[in-house]
Parts: sequence; structure tokens; C-alpha cells
Amino acid sequence: MTFDQLDLSDNILMALSEMNFKECTPIQEQTIPVILEGHDLIACAQTGTGKTAAFLLPVIDMIYNDGYPTDAINCIVMSPTRELAQQIDRQMEGFAYHVPVESLPVYGGTGGEDFGRQQRGLRKGVDIVIATPGRLLDHIKMGYVDLSQVSFFILDEADRMLDMGFYDDIMRIARQLPTDRQTLMFSATMPAKTRKLAKEILRNPRRVDIAVSRPTDKIDQNVYLCRQGVKPALLLHILRNHCSKRVIVFAASKMAVKDLTRELRRRGIKAAEMHSDLDQNQREEALLGFRAGKIDVIVATDILARGIDIDDIAMVVNYDVPREVEDYVHRIGRTARADRDGIAVTIVGERDRQPLRRIEQFLGYEIKRCQLPEELASMAPANEEQPRNHRPHGERPGDNRRGGRRGSGNQKRRGNANASANKDNHAQAGYNGNNHHNRRTNRSTQSSQKQ
Repeated sequence: MTFDQLDLSDNILMALSEMNFKECTPIQEQTIPVILEGHDLIACAQTGTGKTAAFLLPVIDMIYNDGYPTDAINCIVMSPTRELAQQIDRQMEGFAYHVPVESLPVYGGTGGEDFGRQQRGLRKGVDIVIATPGRLLDHIKMGYVDLSQVSFFILDEADRMLDMGFYDDIMRIARQLPTDRQTLMFSATMPAKTRKLAKEILRNPRRVDIAVSRPTDKIDQNVYLCRQGVKPALLLHILRNHCSKRVIVFAASKMAVKDLTRELRRRGIKAAEMHSDLDQNQREEALLGFRAGKIDVIVATDILARGIDIDDIAMVVNYDVPREVEDYVHRIGRTARADRDGIAVTIVGERDRQPLRRIEQFLGYEIKRCQLPEELASMAPANEEQPRNHRPHGERPGDNRRGGRRGSGNQKRRGNANASANKDNHAQAGYNGNNHHNRRTNRSTQSSQKQ
């Protein structure tokens, strides 16, 4: 389905055309008509499928066409992280380029000047507030935020917000909203606590489920089996011999991220850490340094697995195996974007075997096993057989990648994965926020408050 087949305004379709958005992704095709009809919605789809457009486009269209107040908050979008809030706001600027619908990002970790801009925008009223729960509550507690005219309440990455402990904050905000609002919940997974939240805040919702896509075949997936104590030395070997730049290393905890970053720096690797303990300026400094090539490796928790737009990632390393299949897909999906190739390496200690089996069961094939380097091979688990074909020292895991797959069904998997990749690329491509922002020289006072 193309966007012009949807019941969207001509001005919005013009913006989509300029952003090179042509065909709807499945989540957009199935949810936009439901939202335009006014139903509450639960949508389950992984990151990178175009969820942001799925909820922003119909809400922008309705605010533009249906006579909503111009001096009030009409919509609240909840985001788990500052980075995702910023990304949603950039997309919002592109979609609403030709219509007078404004947004205001509200998140913490910034200085007093930014807080003041947020305060002025909330006092005056803005069409769409894109906020993290904690910072929005900070403003609400100060008594100047009027939520009485909110018509749309949207939760993006709902499962992630609940994992981060925002259940009570979301409920406090929801209780202050009109009961006749339209509520939209988007989530990559639907565990029990997410279903509980949906039951609390949604009314007779429609449900859309988009199956989790398998990783694109452009990602060369690799596994190292080792003992837990070997993992730090193995990570250094991987970085020094396979790929040393444009790398993201995912670890399970903030403490592990801090320890690994400290060790990599001690070994002469230009590394930065990324986790929720950092304030906004520290996060932006790390990301800017990474994009500029001043930092080669970012060590991160799953805060970097979703909702952060970084291109040209050469390799993703799972230092700890994620416990959920969806998290594995999100993590390695940071590489091989925009039709590029990429490498994913997963280090599997003794306690990581069961999560690895679940991942491979979902993928439908065994991920290629890599030979441990000779100096670490003697410490391999006694009950694990090492691969017979030893990878030459210094050879990149991506070399001769096609030979690494097994079984006669590879070509079918490759075709399905590439189709999923094309959808993800469409959902992420086509909008250069800076170009659109530079052209918006005559925006209203509300717009100036968010810059």
C-alpha cells in the first residue's frame, strides 16, 4: 500500500513525498486506518518497522483537520529515553513541515536553560508533547501543566519503559488525562506487565501484531563459546584482530559497561560508555565523538539497542547474550543498515547457553561458531567442541561470509531477511531532519522554544 491510498491530508502527503516515503510498512498499513477511525490501539512490532510514522501521521492529520485548540496540549507521546524523544521530534518536524502542528520535546539531563524552554512551551500550550515520564512529571508537579484538553496519549516502546521502572509514573500521568482520550500503545514485546498496563489505560483497543523479523542476511553472525573468565580477553582479541572502529559492545548491566570501558581505555582503545547514569550532555558528547571518529568503540547497555539513529556501525559485539530474542534482533540490527554489510559477534559464557539456544530456535539455524584464539583455546568449555576450521589470525569475521551458512534452506532465509531489511530501511530512511529544519525559517514562537 502507498501512503496516498491512506486518508491523509495533501499537505502531509507532500511532506512524505519530499522525505522519500512511498510505500507503507506493514505496521503503518495496519494501524493508521485504525487510529484515524478513533480506536484505542495496542500494536506489537519491533524497532525499525516504522512505528513512529504509524502513530505520528494520523495524529498530526487529525490535529490539523479537526479543529483542536491551538493554545493547549493536544497529544502526549511517552518515550523511555531522551534519545528516542529527540528522534521522534526530528521525525515530527519532517511530517508536519507543511502543516501548522508543533511539537515540544521534554526530557531530563539538560541545564536550566533547556528546562526554562520546556516550561514556557508547556505553559503556553503546544500540539504534541514528546516526553520522558520522569521529566514530564517534574513539570506537572510544579502546577503549570494543563492536561485537561489532551485528546491523544501515545506510549512508544512501552515494554522498555516498564523495564526501566516507569509503570507508576505512567499511571500518575494517565490519571490526569481526560477519560475520553484516544490511547495508543506501541511495544516490541508484550510481557505480562505490559498487558497489565494496557488493561489499565486502554478502552476496547484494537490489536495489531507484526511478527518479529529475522536479522538481514547482510549481518554476518558469529558466536564464540568460552568460559566466563575468558570474555574480557576475548573481547580485546576481537577488537584488535577483526574490527577496531565503528563498534558497539553491548553488556548486561551499567556496572559491566563501566568496567569494560575502563579496561578498554587502559588497553589503549578509544572507548566511551553509554548508560542511564549519564546526563544528557555526557551522552551527546559520547555520540558526537563516535560519529566524528574520535571514539572507536561505544560500550552500552540496551539503551543503545533501540531508538538511537547511528549509521555506519561496522560491528556489534554482544559481550553478554541478551535474555530475550527481540533484544538480540534489536542489538545486531544496529549494523548492516542502509543496505550495508555488518558483523555481529556474540560471546557466550557458560551461563549464556540457554539464551543462545532460544535465539537460534527463533532464527531457525545455528549461528556460525568461531575458533577461539590459540592462547585462549585451552580455557574453552570442556563439553563444547570447537570448530574444525580455524579462522586465520587477523581475518575479519565478515570475510567469505557466504561459506559460513549451513543447510539447504539458506537461500530462502536470505530472501526473507532481505525483504525485512528493505522495510526497515524504508522506515528509517528518507528524512534528513537538518535539511528540513534549515528550511523552516518562518516557524511560530512555539517552534522556537524547542530548538
